[in-house]
Amino acid sequence: MTGKDVPGLREAAHAIPQGTKINVTFLGNEDLEMRVAAAKAVKELGFIPVPHISARRLQSQAQLEEFLARLQEVGATEHVFAVGGDPAEPEGPYPDSLSVIRSGILQNYGVKEVSIAGYPEGHPDIPTDVLWRHLEEKSAALKEQGLDAVILTQFAFDTDPVMEWITAVRDRGITSPIRIGTPGPAGIKRLIAFSRRFGVGANAMIVKKYGFSLTNLMGTAGPDKFVSDLSSLLAAAPRTAPVMLHFYTFGGLLAAAEWTHEYIKAQS
Repeated sequence: MTGKDVPGLREAAHAIPQGTKINVTFLGNEDLEMRVAAAKAVKELGFIPVPHISARRLQSQAQLEEFLARLQEVGATEHVFAVGGDPAEPEGPYPDSLSVIRSGILQNYGVKEVSIAGYPEGHPDIPTDVLWRHLEEKSAALKEQGLDAVILTQFAFDTDPVMEWITAVRDRGITSPIRIGTPGPAGIKRLIAFSRRFGVGANAMIVKKYGFSLTNLMGTAGPDKFVSDLSSLLAAAPRTAPVMLHFYTFGGLLAAAEWTHEYIKAQS
């Protein structure tokens, strides 16, 4: 969710299981008060807030500490997501999430678990070897500091690169839980727009596997086929565990929550 999604969260709260982790983004067009208010709302509604820390948007160490201190006041620092962020040039002393982790500041404010980014289909602006090196270095840095790690990935349409990437993570000796980014139900045009923005494969063959066609952009699409196929593949590869899902809701918190209820009901 974004800082603007608090009304949507309240609307969807009845449909989301208590204790669910809900990420709170760190957008350039939102301020400290919005981010803290959103994290506070998540906590008060009985969920676990996971505020994002956007490294390249931080203008100073003081800004990072102010953010963490305010989050700690509302009980929202145990779980955070350290990510590089969108700006091409860092606005302060942190060029990437690894530098935030290595600062040693997080645990001073009660952080116990840090989510770090994973990219099964690569990143449009970062070489693959750099992505792997940073994943390994972030995992090692968190372990050295006694912090738990979760790998949270970009969303995907195709299970093949996802499974190849999960296997490669485990081959590197990284055993942290992985949460595979999964698009919640959304308009097809919206899904395609987000996929292009984040460098996710969206060619005709891939999206057909996912369950919709680029020649018909009307209507909505859900992740039913993707989730079912991924579940089957993971069940056949037990060494990949633990692997879970992370839903990107694109503002549709209630729609995503309702989809999960219907999907689980259909499997029982």
